[in-house]
Amino acid sequence: MTQLTKEQLKQLLPKNPYIDQWYNALSQLLPEYEINTPQRIAAFIAQCAHESGGFTALKENLNYKAETLMKLWPKRFPTLEEANTYAHQPEKIANHIYSNRMGNRDEKSGDGWRFRGSGICQLTGHDNFYHAGKAIGVDLVANPDLARTPKYAAPIAGWFWQAHNCDKYANAKDYNGLTKIINGGLFGAEQRRNVMEDAEIVLCA
Repeated sequence: MTQLTKEQLKQLLPKNPYIDQWYNALSQLLPEYEINTPQRIAAFIAQCAHESGGFTALKENLNYKAETLMKLWPKRFPTLEEANTYAHQPEKIANHIYSNRMGNRDEKSGDGWRFRGSGICQLTGHDNFYHAGKAIGVDLVANPDLARTPKYAAPIAGWFWQAHNCDKYANAKDYNGLTKIINGGLFGAEQRRNVMEDAEIVLCA
């Protein structure tokens, strides 16, 4: 069984100013969820770091220009004219792209913004907030902002990892499969793969 050291975490999150806080959280989290081999730890930290800007951004940044909206969500923004009506309006964007998905209601409900990507794994959608909250004993549906705090971001990520059997993909080094589960697509897949491979070297040193 591999245990993460603080020095290793500093190497994996070189720009994070809260290493002590995250090390304490991960020291409890990783063994609890059996993230206990170099491959599993490397995959977990690399994926979460990519989602959260190195464990620093605990809420999704949706301040996109029109061209980016069309590239990321072509079905939701089929024309530049439509994309321009949402550009640089994060709350409006979230309510549009996440409406009628993942247990969210329609755009007017505000669920898209309420349950936007949160925590180090960017937990998204009403259903995921509901099940994660049940698992860690907190009502995240009534209090979604809790998912965007360090205190709850770590256990939520552990729950998500275990609930989606991410260890299987980490063990097999199926990086694309793991990225699809966490991201919903292959956004940043090559970068994630490189970070995971680098992290394994650090953990095996």
